[in-house]
Amino acid sequence: MYKIRPGFSGIVLFILILFPVFCFAGRKHLTFTPGAWLAYDYTLQLRLDDARKELNTLKADDPDNYISYFIENYIDFFTLFIGEQRIDFDRLKKKKDSHLALIQKTDPKSPYYLFCQASIQMQWALARLKFGEYFTAFYEIKSAYHLLEENKKKFPKFIPNTMNLGVLHVLLSTIPEEYQWGVRLLGGGMQGSLAQGEKELASVINYSQHNTYIFTNEAYVMYAFTLLYITKDPGRAWSLVRSGNLDASQNPLNAFVLANIAIHSGRNDDAIKYINLAPKGNEYYPFYYLDYLKGSALLNKLSPAADSYLLRYINNFKGMNYLKDACQKLAWSALIRGDVNGYNKYMQRARTIGTAVVDEDKFALRAAQNKVVPQPELLKARLLFDGGYYDQADQQLRQLNVHSLSKRTQQTEYHYRLGRIGQAQGKNDVAIASLSIALSSGRNDPAYFACSAALYLGQIYEKKGDKVNAKKYYSICLDLNPEEYKSSLHQKAQAGLQQL
Repeated sequence: MYKIRPGFSGIVLFILILFPVFCFAGRKHLTFTPGAWLAYDYTLQLRLDDARKELNTLKADDPDNYISYFIENYIDFFTLFIGEQRIDFDRLKKKKDSHLALIQKTDPKSPYYLFCQASIQMQWALARLKFGEYFTAFYEIKSAYHLLEENKKKFPKFIPNTMNLGVLHVLLSTIPEEYQWGVRLLGGGMQGSLAQGEKELASVINYSQHNTYIFTNEAYVMYAFTLLYITKDPGRAWSLVRSGNLDASQNPLNAFVLANIAIHSGRNDDAIKYINLAPKGNEYYPFYYLDYLKGSALLNKLSPAADSYLLRYINNFKGMNYLKDACQKLAWSALIRGDVNGYNKYMQRARTIGTAVVDEDKFALRAAQNKVVPQPELLKARLLFDGGYYDQADQQLRQLNVHSLSKRTQQTEYHYRLGRIGQAQGKNDVAIASLSIALSSGRNDPAYFACSAALYLGQIYEKKGDKVNAKKYYSICLDLNPEEYKSSLHQKAQAGLQQL
C-alpha cells in the first residue's frame, strides 16, 4: 500500500497528492498516484471489489490517468486465472482491446506506454492458455516480446521492463516440444535463454532491495517460481520467498505462493501453516485452490483430515483444473485406509468431472480409465516423500520386498521411489543405482517412472559437475514419451540442457 513518510507537512502532502492532477491536467497519462497504488495493492490481495471501488474513485477524481485501465486488466486476469470460468472468459475478453486502445491514447514518451501494453498482452496470453486458445496466446506473447524489446531500447534502465522480459526469456527457453509449433508458426524474432532470464529477474530483486519498486511482490514470485519449476532449485526458491517478506496473513496469493513452494521443497508442515494463515471473508475473491492445496498437504501426512478440504474444493470450485486430481487424491485417501469401494467411487467420479489439460488431471484420468489400483504401501511411500518426510518414506519402502510385487510396473516404481528418497537424502550412490534400475526396467512402460528417473539422473550428474552424463540423461528423458507427466518432465529436461 502507498505510504507517505512521516514528517511531511500538511501543505507538502497536499501538493504531493495533487501533483499528478496539476501536472497532467488535460493530458492522458499513466501515473501510479496514491489511489492507483491502493487499487493495485487491493488487486494483489484479491480484494477485487475494493480495487474496483478505488478505481472508480480514481476515474472520477483523475479521469485522464489511464493507469486505472491497466489495473482493471489485472482484475480481469485474476478473475480468469483463479476462477477459470468460461462465462467470465467470454465476457471479459471483449474488454482487452478497449484497454489497449485506451493505453495507446497516453503519452508515447512514457516508459509505461509500451510496458502496460505488453503486460496486458502477457496476462491475456496466460488466460487464453487456460481456455485452449493457443494460437492467439502465442500471438500475444510475440506481441508482448516485441513491445518490451522496443521499450528496452527507449528506456534501458526501466526496471519493470526487465522483469517482464526476464519472464519471457525464461519461458521461451523451455517451451515443450508439443508447443514449439506456435513459435515456428509466428516466425522468428523471439529468443531467450534460461541464464539470461534468471539474470534479469535477479537484477530486479537486487534493485527492489535498495529502491522503492511498485512490482516487488510480483518480482519475488516470478523469480521464485522460475527457481522452483524451471531451474529445479527448490531450496533457493524457498530462501528467496522467505526473504521477500510475503505476508500470508494479509494476502491469499501470498499464502498460496509460500505454501506451494513449501510443499515442493519438502516443507509440508510449513505449507499447512501458511494456508491456515490465509485471510478469509467475503471481501476476498474465492480462492478454492487453497482448499485443494491444504487437502493435498494433509494427505502427504497420511491424514484422513485431507478429505474434507478436497471435497470442499470439488463441491465449490466451478473452474476446470485439478478436479480430477482432487478426486484421485480422495481415492488414494480411501485406499490407504483399506477402503477399496471408496477408492473405486472417487476414481469413477474422476472420469466425468473437470478437464484433462494439466498433467495431474491427465494422470488421474488415465488411472481411472485403466482401472489400475495402486499398491497401497508404494502409495504411502510416494505421499510421504511428496511431503518431505523422507525417513518415514524410506521406512515404508524398506518394509516391502520388491520381489513380492507381482507387476513389473510396481517393481519399477519401487526402485524409482527408493532412488528419489536417496536423492533427497543426499545419498547419491543409492539414488543413481536405484534410478538406473527404474530407467532400465521401465523404458517401454507408459508410466512416467523411467522418464522421470532419467530427468533426476541428469540432475544428480549436473550437481556433481559431470556434464557429459547430465546431458546424456536429460536427452534420454526427452527421447522417452510416457503417457503421464510428459510435458512437465520434458520441459524440465529441456531447461536442464539449456542450463548446461
